[in-house]
Amino acid sequence: MKEQITFLVFGIFFLGMSGFLAFAGMMADSAPPSITIIMIGMAVMCFCLSYLYPQFKQKDERMKLIREKGMFASFFAMMVYFIVFNLGLQLELIELSASVVVHILSTLMICTVFLSFVVFSKIY
Repeated sequence: MKEQITFLVFGIFFLGMSGFLAFAGMMADSAPPSITIIMIGMAVMCFCLSYLYPQFKQKDERMKLIREKGMFASFFAMMVYFIVFNLGLQLELIELSASVVVHILSTLMICTVFLSFVVFSKIY
């Protein structure tokens, strides 16, 4: 229970940090820094781990299956993300710097993995 609350507190902390960074960027009349996106991804990860901790604590076949299925689904989602970003950048549909693309892809990877764990824990 203690670890579950710890993950929840960290999630609230990361969400607050991302909100502060976004607010500071808007007050400066510019786009929020791209690190804000990673902070949101970290908040999602902490909230998911807070939800999943009691189940992940058990090292049984069910959790093994959830992790396996989650990683499998996340792999295909990441391939779709890479294809979309590659096509968008090659066809000049989107214009982003390399660091922003890396931040977006990192956040998508974090969110996809942990949200797929939550979805598969509901299914299995």
